[in-house]
Amino acid sequence: MNKSRGFTPLEISRTCLTTVKIRKVSELRAGFLTGPVRDPKDKGSNGAGFTLIELLVVIAIIALLMAILMPSLQRVKKQAKAVVCRSNLKQWGVVFAMYTGDNDGSFPSGDVDNAPIKDPTGLWMYALRPYYSDGQLRLCPMATKPWTKGARQPFAAWGPISSYEPGYWPTEPDTPAANYLSYGLNDWVRNTPQKSSRGLGGIDRLPLLWRTPNVKGAGNIPVLLDSSFFGSDPYHTDQPPEYDGNVVVEFNQNEMKRFCLNRHQNGTTNGVFVDWSVREIGLKELWKLKWHREFDISGPWTQAGGVRPSDWPEWMKRFKDY
Repeated sequence: MNKSRGFTPLEISRTCLTTVKIRKVSELRAGFLTGPVRDPKDKGSNGAGFTLIELLVVIAIIALLMAILMPSLQRVKKQAKAVVCRSNLKQWGVVFAMYTGDNDGSFPSGDVDNAPIKDPTGLWMYALRPYYSDGQLRLCPMATKPWTKGARQPFAAWGPISSYEPGYWPTEPDTPAANYLSYGLNDWVRNTPQKSSRGLGGIDRLPLLWRTPNVKGAGNIPVLLDSSFFGSDPYHTDQPPEYDGNVVVEFNQNEMKRFCLNRHQNGTTNGVFVDWSVREIGLKELWKLKWHREFDISGPWTQAGGVRPSDWPEWMKRFKDY
């Protein structure tokens, strides 16, 4: 048998095949990681794969596009929630209309006295309960998590309702839809039966109330709005909140703060009015609404009343003036 340099022909054949296999495996691995191996001299090569540099460029472009689009997507998401909020309030307009239609054109009695509440069933969230079934309707989609569970204003829901006056609210799970709310009533919209009532500074508040929706200028009288509390009674002299979410007030003082929330992050809030219309309300515009019969819509926090842009808290200066 012929030998060549100590190897038999069979051994030479096996050695060549092994070398070819190793080379093929190496090429396959290289192609898997970086795409087809191109011959630098082959100017017309049209491989379908990508080099590592090309992949990095594509990833960088995608990251750049995401950075550009994310703020827009967030803005669209907030706008969608604002639309849902106004839809909720539109349904509340229907609920209030049904209630007043069934009660001689009168609003719920509510609570006017400073004295402790003995029977809260006249409050809106109790009185209107027979007219709706979905507790989610009490929640603005921007404020569904309760403050008792870690949420912070202006994005917190108030409650639990059952703790306000135990025994009157049905025993239900401690969930937002069952026991919380993030809308509040204009407390001047009520039909209290009391013959006398003591208000701020000894002022008799009964003549100030809106007892029925059948009044002139109903489109500028708010009923239910985004709020940090179930109800408040603003005065035209109320101070604006020092910062967004500053809702701590003393009884009958600066209660406008509970409605002045930049919850929708665009300098507006949402509300339903006595004519059952629903719209956006500028935060500074709150002082232009006719909250009660003697509310001065040209008061000190309006342009007609002489307010200057510099008078507003820093966080509100950029919002539209009224």
